[in-house]
Amino acid sequence: MDRKSGGLTLLFSGSGFLIITLLGLSLTACGPSTEQPVVASDCVVCHQDATPGIVTDWELSTHSTNGVDCVMCHGGDHRTEEDAHLAGVATPDVCATCHPIQVEQFAGGKHALAWASMNAMPTTHFLPMALTEGMKGCGGCHRIGLKTEEEIKTIKAQDGLFGLSSCDVCHTRHLFSVKEAREPQACRTCHMGFDHPQWEMYASSKHGVRHLLKQNGTLPEHAQAPTCQTCHMPEGDHGVRTAWGFLAVRLPLPEDPQWAEDRVTILQALGVLDPEGNPTPRLEVVRQADVARLTQEDWQRERDRMTGICEQCHSENLVRAELEKGDEMIRETDRLLAEAIRIVSALYRDGILVRPAHYAYDFPDLLAFHDAPSMIEQRLFRMHLEHRMRAFQGTFHNNPDYALWYGWSEMVQDLAEIRALAGELREDASQRGTEPN
Repeated sequence: MDRKSGGLTLLFSGSGFLIITLLGLSLTACGPSTEQPVVASDCVVCHQDATPGIVTDWELSTHSTNGVDCVMCHGGDHRTEEDAHLAGVATPDVCATCHPIQVEQFAGGKHALAWASMNAMPTTHFLPMALTEGMKGCGGCHRIGLKTEEEIKTIKAQDGLFGLSSCDVCHTRHLFSVKEAREPQACRTCHMGFDHPQWEMYASSKHGVRHLLKQNGTLPEHAQAPTCQTCHMPEGDHGVRTAWGFLAVRLPLPEDPQWAEDRVTILQALGVLDPEGNPTPRLEVVRQADVARLTQEDWQRERDRMTGICEQCHSENLVRAELEKGDEMIRETDRLLAEAIRIVSALYRDGILVRPAHYAYDFPDLLAFHDAPSMIEQRLFRMHLEHRMRAFQGTFHNNPDYALWYGWSEMVQDLAEIRALAGELREDASQRGTEPN
């Protein structure tokens, strides 16, 4: 059976061994081996002087022990300092040579969509390219996502060989350690900060504290202390999906009429529903980016999976009650956010606040926050992206302080400020004689 991807051809022999033709060079496949580490190749001899840290990490790796040398991942075209640009990049297709199950799981999960979702965000295009393609800011983490051949060509032209890979975001080069990727610190670089401080929430939760105590030897090795991977990558599954998705909005609408109305308002501000409540083309973008669950079945499947994981340590009653608290927190934050959205939307409709020309409707565009031209709009976007995220994520991550003080309480303050700013704008408009009847 043949599998081709760019310059990579995989041939599966009947005996189960892989024969690899990589960038025109035939090699025997990698696999578990009891042999000693391979002898230093020409690559190692040169790079011991040029990049000794890379060589040291490779020598410590399982790859080295099992005979996976530089050429098997980077090809054999690069031979001198002058042709370094010919070195191939270990993209997921290359990793799939030896790790097909993990790459298949990864390709079906949300991490694989990180690059596409970043570029689909309207606000991305208001950022300097150094923050996106330059791997500073959003691009620094979203580079984990799979890329098209055209995107790879563009990145190569801009940054050489940087920002192309995916697996090395968690299994960092050139050690590619499974043990490293299993620790919660491996998630910390990306899952922290302004809009998704999962690391801070986890690390200061009881789960995170117990794991730290295991790491420093205070608790015994086999004590229960879940990591990020325990809950989000059970049994090493590289899919990584959650019930509510990144935006904590979903379909179908809830039976609670007030919550349903609030969620429609939020969906309109996200640009996936028009003012009449009909789907827009952006709904398909959200679907493809997998940042929200759009059917009851999709949501329920992820909820049931998480319930089963939590029940490994907790009773069924406690698990269901705790997860339902997260649902209730989303409902409470939706109430606050929806009111704030309606206040700003009314300012657009009444002509008191100038709606940016590229906004499709008289709704603030919550996905275009970096171009927000006024203080009241900036406050709304911060309410949505920072404080609402912290309120519901803090609840699901068992962190009371984030759920209350960094989340819900901040949203209450946001709403009070938005009301006050709207009042000032209307008063100014009245004094200028532009207030609508």
